[in-house]
Amino acid sequence: MSKSDQRNDQTGQYVSFKLHGEEYGVPILSVHEIIRYETVTRVPQSMDFIDGVLNLRGRVIPVVNLRMKFGLPQREVDNSTRIMVVDVNSRVVGMVVDEVCEVQDINADEISPAPPLGAKINTEYITGMGKIEDRLMILLNLNKIFTLDEGEQVEEAARV
Repeated sequence: MSKSDQRNDQTGQYVSFKLHGEEYGVPILSVHEIIRYETVTRVPQSMDFIDGVLNLRGRVIPVVNLRMKFGLPQREVDNSTRIMVVDVNSRVVGMVVDEVCEVQDINADEISPAPPLGAKINTEYITGMGKIEDRLMILLNLNKIFTLDEGEQVEEAARV
C-alpha cells in the first residue's frame, strides 16, 4: 500500500482527547462510548498500566491508563477525566484519558506520517499526525497499541 493510499485510509472522523497537554485522536468507529471516570477494581499482579476492571452494564471490561502506558507523569482524577470505551483487536477496553475534546474531521491532505523518534521509542501505534488549523493531533492505531504480552495481560484482566 502506498503512503497516499495509507493516508486515504486514515481520512475520516476522529475522537480527540488530551493526555499531559497533548492532543490525540482515535477513529470514531472504534469508540463505543465515553463515560465519566468511575472507580475500578484493581487486578492483582497486572501490569502497571492496567488500572483494573469495570462493570459496564453487566460486562467486565479492562481499564487501561494511557498515561502509564505512554510513560507520562500521573495526575489525580478530576471532573474532566473520562474513560473511552473502545475496540482494541476486537476486544472492548476502557482507556483513561485526561479529557475528551471533540469529534474532528480529518482529510488525507491534513495527515503527515509519524516522525521517526529513534530506535528505542516504539511509535508503531502512531499512524500519523493530523494537522488541524495551528495544532497537531497524534493519530493512534488502537490495534497496535499493545505488545503481544501486554495484550494478553489486558485480556487476562477481563477474565477476573
